[in-house]
Amino acid sequence: EVQLQASGGGLVQAGGSLRLSCAASGFSFDHYAIGWFRQAPGKEREGVLCINSSDRIIYWPDSVKGRFTISSDNAKNTVYLQMNSLKPEDTAVYYCAAARRYCIRSEMAYWGKGTLVTVSS
Repeated sequence: EVQLQASGGGLVQAGGSLRLSCAASGFSFDHYAIGWFRQAPGKEREGVLCINSSDRIIYWPDSVKGRFTISSDNAKNTVYLQMNSLKPEDTAVYYCAAARRYCIRSEMAYWGKGTLVTVSS
C-alpha cells in the first residue's frame, strides 16, 4: 500500500524556519520523484519544489528560490522540506506527492494529507 504523510507544520514568526517531513511507505524513493505543493486560504493549489529520482531539485516558483530546499533520507524513506526566511504569504497547507521518476506535476499519483504552516507578521 502506497502512503505519504506530511508533518512538521506549525505557527512561526516571519523570518523564521520550519522543516517539513514527508514519510513514505509502499514504494522506493529511488524510482520516484517527490513534490511539495501548497494551498493558501482562498487560492488554488500550487507546486513548490520537487526532488526527482536522481536527487535533482526543481524549483517551481521563483519566490522560494534561496529560501526553500529539499533533502532526502533514503534509510528513513523520508523527504524533508527546509523552509527558511518564511513570509506571511507562505502560509498554506503543505502537501507532498509522488510521481514515477520525474517532477511532472500532472503525473503526481500519490498524495498525503497536508500539514498547516502559518507565518505571522
